[in-house]
Amino acid sequence: MSTSTHSLDFRTFQAAITGDTPDASTAGWLEAEFLGFHGRKPTPTHAASVARNIIDDGQVLTGVYDTDAPTHSLRPDIPVATFSSFEKPLTVSPGVQMPAHLISSVTVRATHRRRGILRRMMTDDLDRAAEAGLAVAALTASEASIYRRFGFGAATWVHDLAVDTDSRFALTTTPGGYCSLVDPHDIPAIAPAVFDAFHVAQPGSIARHAQYADRISGRVTEEGEEDRARRAAVHYSDAGDVDGYVTYRFSGWESKPHSIEVTDLVAASRDAYLALWQYLASIDLSTRVTFSSGAPDDALRWALVDPRVLTVTNIEDRIWLRILDPIAAFTARTYGDEGSVSFRVTDSLGFAAGSFRLSTEAGAGQLERLTSGSVDIEMDAWVLGALYLGGADARVAAAAGALREVTPGAATTMQRLLAPAVPVYSNTSF
Repeated sequence: MSTSTHSLDFRTFQAAITGDTPDASTAGWLEAEFLGFHGRKPTPTHAASVARNIIDDGQVLTGVYDTDAPTHSLRPDIPVATFSSFEKPLTVSPGVQMPAHLISSVTVRATHRRRGILRRMMTDDLDRAAEAGLAVAALTASEASIYRRFGFGAATWVHDLAVDTDSRFALTTTPGGYCSLVDPHDIPAIAPAVFDAFHVAQPGSIARHAQYADRISGRVTEEGEEDRARRAAVHYSDAGDVDGYVTYRFSGWESKPHSIEVTDLVAASRDAYLALWQYLASIDLSTRVTFSSGAPDDALRWALVDPRVLTVTNIEDRIWLRILDPIAAFTARTYGDEGSVSFRVTDSLGFAAGSFRLSTEAGAGQLERLTSGSVDIEMDAWVLGALYLGGADARVAAAAGALREVTPGAATTMQRLLAPAVPVYSNTSF
């Protein structure tokens, strides 16, 4: 599909490989995407590897091409903007998943800003998602100030953790099972079953895209090379089943203190999670472990004899959600309390606009559209996306002025109804 606006040609296509080489459109798109995220220009081998992952995910790519570029600008087959989208399951409640429209690889060349390119790519893509019947869209944002205007709100967060593993590190209990060191190249075969068990039970979790296998194992880094410093360990339950894994690397002798950097840590049980941390803390010649995807209310802090050995060094939003079909989205998830609240959503793109009443009973929810009358709450579409999973607090949104209470106490009612069964968390970016 190709449509032109002045000198800008918007093309939507799927990646393709001929032999071991991406076709011209895919190769040019990849070069622009790497440029936008300050990566090295991909080698043909690396480009082919990334293209295979894109194909495996069924990603739909958009490239924007300047048909009137100056003579000495980059090749005309390298787009000035990139965009991709694909579908993966989102866990909205423990044991309940729904397909989510994921948006990634969003770049616009600095020379082509403020020409409406991002708005065009985003609105066209969301229109396609809504027409396909998808109820929610999601993204991970490199810049937090961009996506509210498109109806996305930050719905999950991660904490960067620094854990001192000197003599002060000790757990209050001894976790069951045991850990074993494994070849990191075995992790792509081990990880899917462990992640799936974690994923289905964890609200906010999104299924992983194809590139994760290379990323977590160090088989192919984002720069297209093998990380030969990568190490891995797994946890075996008392029954002998693998129910957790960790991949990591030593940060180097020049680092002070000497540290272990965790790349990925996924556990399907409490014992696995704590045992893997105990293993990391026991690694010789290091006195700190860092992890950039810790849960906001991490269980490790509660399990430490001295919780002050764990420090949060940064807090970052992870998953931004956009509601495309409010009735389908709110009906899909489960609820732990009973009651009702009404709200009006303002949505400049129209997808979630309208007045609704949420009623919950016996764990199930029903969202009905209202045609008249007053409501308890008023908010913009991005606030609705942020609140949907229950990880963001409606009362805090009201205190910040992002949500307006028409009926006093309505934000408290909404928070009570939306409160998740377990804390919301995602350890996946895309």
